[in-house]
Amino acid sequence: MDISMLIGGEDTFAADGRTFDRLDPMTGEVATRAPAASAADALHAAQVAGEAFPAWSQTSPAERRGLLLKAADELEAMTPEIIATATAETGATETWIGFNCMLSAGMLREAASMTTQITGEVIPANKPGTLSMAQRKPLGVCLAIAPWNAPVILGTRAVAMAIACGNTAILKASELSPATQLAIGEAFRRAGFPSGVMNVVTNAPEDAADVVAALIAAPEVRHVNFTGSTAVGRIIAKQAAEHLKPVLLELGGKAPLVVLDDADIDAAVNAAAFGAFMNQGQICMSTERIIVEEGVADAFVEAFAAKASKLPAGNPRDKVVLGALVTPEAAEKMDRFIADATEKGGVVVAGGGRDGAVVEATLIDGVTPDMRLYAEESFGPVKSIIRVKDDEEAIAVANDTAYGLSAAVFSSNIQRALAVADRIESGICHINGPTLADEAQMPFGGVKDSGYGRFGGKAAIDAFTSIRWVTIEDPHQHYPF
Repeated sequence: MDISMLIGGEDTFAADGRTFDRLDPMTGEVATRAPAASAADALHAAQVAGEAFPAWSQTSPAERRGLLLKAADELEAMTPEIIATATAETGATETWIGFNCMLSAGMLREAASMTTQITGEVIPANKPGTLSMAQRKPLGVCLAIAPWNAPVILGTRAVAMAIACGNTAILKASELSPATQLAIGEAFRRAGFPSGVMNVVTNAPEDAADVVAALIAAPEVRHVNFTGSTAVGRIIAKQAAEHLKPVLLELGGKAPLVVLDDADIDAAVNAAAFGAFMNQGQICMSTERIIVEEGVADAFVEAFAAKASKLPAGNPRDKVVLGALVTPEAAEKMDRFIADATEKGGVVVAGGGRDGAVVEATLIDGVTPDMRLYAEESFGPVKSIIRVKDDEEAIAVANDTAYGLSAAVFSSNIQRALAVADRIESGICHINGPTLADEAQMPFGGVKDSGYGRFGGKAAIDAFTSIRWVTIEDPHQHYPF
């Protein structure tokens, strides 16, 4: 598939005509040929988005709401073609990409509903005869940098509320899913958005650093949001700080699922399997560490291993639960995690096999802190089981990580579960539910090395607007001189 970029409402190619190929991780064939934008192309997109901002920022809430609702309808209608595109680019299953499209349409509708909720306040003033107000104002051009693993959800989330708040946006698509994320821009174009409000830029992997640096430095860009690895997030935060531009960062995770000794074992197993193996474990909220108290550990591991062993893995175009990892190299990394753990005493109780980019649902029991799998984000279907003696040790292990995005606690005693959950350091925590969950209206984000700032609902209004103090005063007021 040959694609273009979307800049100013027009199909656009790199000025020098360069392209790059994204390969299907399952077949090795070319899935997409996309423009390889240069820093100059990126600056052109920023200029176009900047020129569109004044008019868009003055549109009424009703106009923005109507267009966002149309974009949601268009995105939904495009679901079959997006599924085919994303499966070829990322190796994901139809189930995962279909969910991406459904939730993304919901995010657009939620953003539409928020256009009338961008409110300010009246603040009591000490000066007589003065009305003091705090107003929410759009920022300008918002740069959105989205990853490949939930390509439609994370690409849509990166721009929906920004645009709802009156900003214009540039979506820098992932090099691993350029056509999938271009489809988001196409939904906006089909909905009738004014040219320049929503733009999509694609670039070759080797040009990513230059393109991102140019966009962050562009004077029109006033806000950056990034979803991706913590290592890259640090670089982006430093670059934005040099230009005094605010950043919203949603980064890596090492989500713990804690199983207390009074938990419903079947419920915990079902949640752990869903959280660990949906999209091959390539989700920032994926269950990475299953922390189980000794009293139920044997029963839980036996049941979990039995379930994991039955999960079919293979070509994502077939009826499988686990498709391909995003690249063959990502799959090979799973071999190294398994080898390291087993050399140090870990026991593979389910899975362990690999066929090219396809890795079986794999569980390793007896994981200890000296194993890579204990601390490193696997971002794949190889998961650790860590046995602990009591609640205190479970909390300590759950917090023994640099990350803090999502977590879960299973117990039949809600007060006990709440007490444990309250002490886990994470931006999200679910009791008797999986670590993997998302709703458009919820405040989404992490703590520690998982980033800062929040997407979703009213929390996103804070991210994508600034507060302005405005007064109406007595023109005849007294001055001291």
